[in-house]
Amino acid sequence: MIRTERLILRPWQDSDLPLFAAQNADPVVMRFLNGPLTRAQSDAYAARAIAHLAEHGFGKWAVEAPGVARFIGAVGLQHVRFEADFAPAVEVAWRLNRSYWGQGYATEAARAAIADGFQRVGLREIVAITAVQNEASRRVMQRLEMQYMSDFDHPLAAPESPLRRHALYRLAAAE
Repeated sequence: MIRTERLILRPWQDSDLPLFAAQNADPVVMRFLNGPLTRAQSDAYAARAIAHLAEHGFGKWAVEAPGVARFIGAVGLQHVRFEADFAPAVEVAWRLNRSYWGQGYATEAARAAIADGFQRVGLREIVAITAVQNEASRRVMQRLEMQYMSDFDHPLAAPESPLRRHALYRLAAAE
């Protein structure tokens, strides 16, 4: 569990799953992530996050905003799951319910996950990726003081997809 001034990054609970599924069914939330997920796909995503946390000691946490909401989304670290020039690597990622966008929660939670990755886990570098069109996530990466490295074609995106081109950011532990 990781605590910040306003948030708790915690292990997943069964009660998070329907809220996460509703968030993942929202086309606005998912517009840069290849579209909405079914309940089964959302549950599978959460199961992978839980398994990653159990196996590696870090992962994507369920995020709670005490006094605001029991579950606002998922934020944390995970191993990059595809082949790329920059992999193997660990990435920081966030996915919040849009009711909680624009309040600094993604930056606050990601900053805490990064600090945990460097301090407790001992990572030397953390990356972040997003579709080049996703200006909001790119601004979070900049607020996290991550360095823009390059654009690349995401190998899991279809060649004709408008979301194929992604931006890569990185942050080294010494930075």
